Amino acid sequence: MKVVESKIRIIGGKLRGRRIAVPEREGLRPTPDRVRETVFNWLQWEIGGAYVLDAFAGSGALGLEALSRGAASVLFVEREADAVARLRVLLTEWQEPHARVQQGDALRLAPSTRYDVIFLDPPFADGVHEQALSHFLHDGWLKPHGKLYVEMSFMHGNLPLPAGWGWHKQGRAGRVYFGLLRREAAA
Repeated sequence: MKVVESKIRIIGGKLRGRRIAVPEREGLRPTPDRVRETVFNWLQWEIGGAYVLDAFAGSGALGLEALSRGAASVLFVEREADAVARLRVLLTEWQEPHARVQQGDALRLAPSTRYDVIFLDPPFADGVHEQALSHFLHDGWLKPHGKLYVEMSFMHGNLPLPAGWGWHKQGRAGRVYFGLLRREAAA
């Protein structure tokens, strides 16, 4: 049986124009170009030299875009073995030494380093957005001025945020809502 795949492209930075093959698989929904462009415009002054976690990596589009734009390090976490294998091959082909790929459940990770940016884009059907926000917004994951990107379907648009966190930027593209969270200033 032939695997049907589509291709998405890196839209900015040193890897601009390179293509990522994405297999057609239920639940795999790479972040669209338009959304990535908006998010990386928001992060343009913060991504260079940043330590990045791409939880629920899937195709790796968000973490690869961060590498392309100068992130110091990216950890990709993905539970699907085929996606992990594809990312490892791609990173080897592109000679990207500042990236690691770890197979496993992102919600079972314990913080081993603090990140400047966390990309959180779990499959919409998994229904783990609230649990994932709670997990990754606890102390130990983000540096004091770090930001967490979340992408969700319109059904999850009113996620309750943990105390001390607020929306820095938000957007919508079709039925996809996305935004950056940051710590709120102490009153």
